[in-house]
Amino acid sequence: MSQHNVERIIGLLATDEGVRGRFRKDPRATLQDLLDRGFELNDCEFSSLVALDAREITRFARALDPRLQKIDLRGDGPWKGEPS
Repeated sequence: MSQHNVERIIGLLATDEGVRGRFRKDPRATLQDLLDRGFELNDCEFSSLVALDAREITRFARALDPRLQKIDLRGDGPWKGEPS
């Protein structure tokens, strides 16, 4: 189950501008927020994702077709002010 979550999180980082921005600022807190929302990761997966180079994620995201991207119109990340 957690490999599926690793893939989902990498997908979010690549396609969601808000998640990517939060990750750039604070990878641990961003991943912890995802865990709090039901994603499951073991310690090794968590550590490996925290160690990802945010610049490389951004570079990859820019290479994707813009139609695959979710932009952050509010500029405050994907969770602030959103209803649960």
